[in-house]
Amino acid sequence: MTKRNRRYTLDANILIYAVDSKAGEKHHKAIDIVDKAIFQDCILTLQVLGEFYFATTRKGKMSMEKAEEQVNDWQVLFPVVAATPECISDAMSLTRQHLVSFWDALLLVTAKKNEVTHILSEDFQEGIILEEVTVVNPFNIDNLFE
Repeated sequence: MTKRNRRYTLDANILIYAVDSKAGEKHHKAIDIVDKAIFQDCILTLQVLGEFYFATTRKGKMSMEKAEEQVNDWQVLFPVVAATPECISDAMSLTRQHLVSFWDALLLVTAKKNEVTHILSEDFQEGIILEEVTVVNPFNIDNLFE
């Protein structure tokens, strides 16, 4: 598959690192990933935006107002998709079959439903292919989108 046929989505950890100035090198790399993803065929899921908001406000990384503003900005910059009732059922099935967490499974099946080929995440097993979606740890790759 050529890179121009790829469709990406970002996991919440990438978005969290992008705003966490205490994350060191991952912070700078995550900013670069998000900035470059804007110019790719990249979508975000409502689930990931919700996870970002919850994690950043719960851990005190951002005020609720700043987190809300950031989520709203990303909703302007990226197409945003939501899980369907079918995605919920498929995620439960995937959780049973592959022993992945429900939330990871929901991200995978929502990505697949929206023709995503690559999830950029630090949290999954790198290189794993589930539901025809490849998980890539973008912190381990230089020139990800080239």
